[in-house]
Amino acid sequence: MIKILYADRYIAVCVKPVGLNSQADSTGEKSMLDELSAYYNGKQQIFPVHRLDKAVGGVMVYAAEKQAAAVLSRQVQERTMTKEYFAVVYGRPEPEQGSMSDLVFKDSAKNKAYVVKGMRRGVKEAKLNYSTVYSDGVRSVVRVELETGRFHQIRVQFASRKMPLVGDGKYGAKDNCPIALWSCRICFTHPVSGDKMDFFAQPEGKLWSGFEEYLKT
Repeated sequence: MIKILYADRYIAVCVKPVGLNSQADSTGEKSMLDELSAYYNGKQQIFPVHRLDKAVGGVMVYAAEKQAAAVLSRQVQERTMTKEYFAVVYGRPEPEQGSMSDLVFKDSAKNKAYVVKGMRRGVKEAKLNYSTVYSDGVRSVVRVELETGRFHQIRVQFASRKMPLVGDGKYGAKDNCPIALWSCRICFTHPVSGDKMDFFAQPEGKLWSGFEEYLKT
């Protein structure tokens, strides 16, 4: 059973395990929707309002009611939902704290994104803010806050600056391990009560061993 951080009749905040789809796809593999449906004993229809790649774990919010899904989706679109991540990248970001802004093109045929120089069809602006919480010069742990939610955004923006994420072979890493990316925090307004909701989940797994003191709220 997945870890539930909070649940009521309208929403569920949970920790998605690495290797589990965040929503149903054409493969028919088990997804978070199946897990949450089981949590609600099949009595609630579950609505995804954002996504994580299968290889990425961490905190997510789902709607368990149609109107709640619409409200949360609007928060995503209007960028009032805060999403933060931890990532381990090769190299050392310069400066140690800053922002990245790029034009990103998603190639659906290759299931890959590219940073490009000019605006054209299929290109979207991608923005993020980051701070370096640890670095030994070879690898760095960064905390990232997304301003936009583009396809493979963190992965492609760091890789385009020759700092691929550890384990991310698609974007240039040479090692053979899971991708070092984790959704650590999500902050939003409850779609019914209007309360401020803020949840944190520390990265799990051997990949993050040794970095624990840097992976805190």
